Amino acid sequence: MERCPWPTNDPIYIKYHDEEWGVPVHDDQKLFEFIILEGAQAGLSWLTILKRRPGYKKAFANFNVEKVAGFTPKKIKELLLDPGIIRNKLKVNAAVTNAQAFIKIQEEFGSFNSYSWQFVDGAQKINSFKTLDQIPATTKESDIFSKDLKQRGFKFVGSTIIYAHMQAVGMVNDHLVSCFRYREVMDK
Repeated sequence: MERCPWPTNDPIYIKYHDEEWGVPVHDDQKLFEFIILEGAQAGLSWLTILKRRPGYKKAFANFNVEKVAGFTPKKIKELLLDPGIIRNKLKVNAAVTNAQAFIKIQEEFGSFNSYSWQFVDGAQKINSFKTLDQIPATTKESDIFSKDLKQRGFKFVGSTIIYAHMQAVGMVNDHLVSCFRYREVMDK
């Protein structure tokens, strides 16, 4: 069984690759989770974040966007002492700001899902990459998505972060064509 080479031999990475990465997500709570996790990952490895994912789930109210949007300065101070997450003040504050902006998008579009998937015309973009070096860090879609999020007040949503988000939630299928998951994750 051949898989993309990036998960290496780490069991957490392999499980994530084999079960989640690239699977189309249309659930707002899960999309919010990935917005928080991708923002936390900025400047760090994705494996670092995956290892802290249970800590994030606990610290960020099981990724309940309404609860996170209401985090007080006192709660943020508590989070900055939590060893289960990345204790970066800018990133923690951004998670709260992003939750508030996320809710505004839900109110405007009916769901974050409806909003975000418009950037790929409502359907997964299927790529046909044979090697990792063919996979871009950004695309015109991630540039537009990122710019729109920033205009709506989101933080830590640069085009590279947003393209990683798009890959994670299956808006694009960037599994290598030789990977066993390539066909399995196609949005049918």
